Amino acid sequence: MEPWEVAAFYHERTKHHYNRYARSLGYLDWATQPDPFRRFSGAPPIPLRLAAATKLPAYDDLFELAQTAARPIDIESISDFLQFSLALSAWKEYRASRWALRINPSSGNLHPTEGYLVVGGVEGLVGTGGVYHYAPKEHALEQRTEIRPEVWQRLMGAFPAGTFVAGLSSIHWREAWKYGERAYRYCQHDAGHALAALSFSAAVQGWRVFMMDGISDEGIAALLGLDRAQDYIGAEREHADFLVAVVPRDDVRGRAAAGLPYDVITEVAAGRWTGMANALSGEHVTDWEIIDVAADACRKPATQPTPADAPDAAPLPAPNRRLSARQVIFQRRSAVDFDGRTGLAAEQFYLMLDRVLPRPGRVPWDALGGPPFVHLAIFVHLVTGLDPGLYILVRADAQRPGLAHSMNAGFLWQRPESCPRSLPFYVLRRGDVRSLATQVSCGQAIAGDGAFSCGMIAEFQSPLRRFGAWFYRRLFWETGLIGQVLYLEAEAAGVRATGIGCFFDDPMHDVLGLKDATYQSLYHFTVGGPVEDHRLTTLPPYPARS
Repeated sequence: MEPWEVAAFYHERTKHHYNRYARSLGYLDWATQPDPFRRFSGAPPIPLRLAAATKLPAYDDLFELAQTAARPIDIESISDFLQFSLALSAWKEYRASRWALRINPSSGNLHPTEGYLVVGGVEGLVGTGGVYHYAPKEHALEQRTEIRPEVWQRLMGAFPAGTFVAGLSSIHWREAWKYGERAYRYCQHDAGHALAALSFSAAVQGWRVFMMDGISDEGIAALLGLDRAQDYIGAEREHADFLVAVVPRDDVRGRAAAGLPYDVITEVAAGRWTGMANALSGEHVTDWEIIDVAADACRKPATQPTPADAPDAAPLPAPNRRLSARQVIFQRRSAVDFDGRTGLAAEQFYLMLDRVLPRPGRVPWDALGGPPFVHLAIFVHLVTGLDPGLYILVRADAQRPGLAHSMNAGFLWQRPESCPRSLPFYVLRRGDVRSLATQVSCGQAIAGDGAFSCGMIAEFQSPLRRFGAWFYRRLFWETGLIGQVLYLEAEAAGVRATGIGCFFDDPMHDVLGLKDATYQSLYHFTVGGPVEDHRLTTLPPYPARS
């Protein structure tokens, strides 16, 4: 099989069906539960300071970068950048159990995503520039290798002064421990959530984040030290996700897309590295070979960026609310239950939808680049002024004819009267869809008890054949960005959201009338009024620091 066919085979094999779930262990083997925190022993941590409480900038200003002054790039602003994106947000306790929550969400709170920084000489950072692993439990950096100033200049010479690089990797075992073969999917949309978290955090500092499209997984692994087998003896390996350039407000997308000079990456990789990765589990019940097969097929080569589409219309005006970015980002939680009564005003709902449209120059869509491939099939339950029913948000209205051709011919495709003209949002059929939404989301009531839920429907077969198997991951990254916007928008609206990774794939396609692999459902999501579990105790993420 061609690599893209392997990706498609993996996707087909890991679908949930009414009479058969994707292969997993079927129970939680607590004896092998993975450690949620990776550390590199021998690489001493450099503690970072915690951000001071502030109401600035305002949350809605993050979507208009001109509203936020760019901070100098130094150790304090880098520390804040990490705290607002990949750090802990709280600890939860119930009886003798204690677990951490993070700013970036994750399937099952398992957190396969690891964060890295590649920085030059930064004021306040001990020593020279280098490659650093981020340790969220301690809010600290672990230096893996140094980068001499002259090497840094050759690595980053095409970028504005102060630019640094953030990188993400995934440890597949963390998700496979619970979810088995389907875990590779979850690792990818978790990486998308983390990418959006980096983008929003950069906006808090007045910076921008751009994907380094051109670089290969091989180059990423070499730069971050992920290919150093001698540093992972007995430990679970990490798989490259992507690198992003974190830059001042100057638009350097073209330079970021070109990536980094491979000869300089090789020079960094040949330096002296410190630290040995910790083993996350004492043993593995199974290694889930199909994940390794899919990961091998989906390795990204050096590529050219996909051009971004021009925006179809101006965004909706920001509401008159002075929520702080810190408040919204730090209070984000994944809902575990909804009350079935709390709804949304139509204006709140339409603002949420407007902000998931991929307009160039808008956070977080600059971080990913390229045209949209994912659309939202939405089960509307409790939106004031909007009939319950099945709707669709076409995230690029020019793609509507192709969607309509692939879907049920009896759908209405009517724009609701209350819908802003700039929003490509259509009713497909009216009626109570709470039971249907619950049914296709593995019978989970949370999909039917909220204000709305949605299935993220991706153009599937064509981009895999056109761009290669690695684009399978890119589709999930896009769903993660959408999910993160919905998470934050829900918090800003006074409700809560959660991702749904367990859904019945082909039954969801049947709801829409999809008959082949032209489009596939990749991720489900739901928003509503949360039911809080008052048995749990919430503790601060970090002890007070002087």
